[in-house]
Amino acid sequence: MCDRHPIDGVPTPDPSHSPEEVVSIQLGALASNDDPFEDAGIAVAYNFASPANRRATGPFDRFVRMVRGPRYAPMIDHVEATTGALERRGSRAEQRVTLTGPDGRTVTYAFGLSSARDGDLDGHWLTDRVALE
Repeated sequence: MCDRHPIDGVPTPDPSHSPEEVVSIQLGALASNDDPFEDAGIAVAYNFASPANRRATGPFDRFVRMVRGPRYAPMIDHVEATTGALERRGSRAEQRVTLTGPDGRTVTYAFGLSSARDGDLDGHWLTDRVALE
């Protein structure tokens, strides 16, 4: 993969997506990470990362290493996802997600999203952070 954004061949942000849909799209992609190509699920998460998030975690090859690392590895090919209620305050939202990884380990993450930013992505819900709880 290269450093371009968005990565072709996988879902990308759209202003019609609600914050819940953005989390759901990423979780679905990560559950079958290598479909339709290797690390496609991680590519979806990269596509839905806010510009500030990508600046801190990219380029894509570095983002892949981070997601495959011990903190986020349970997301890859997880077997179950339980989402909590979305808490929304204006252009910011947060949703907790408990995942059961392929090894049976259960981990909870808090997805922080926002929709207000300068440029072409204003009004698109994007992930600013995913924090291990």
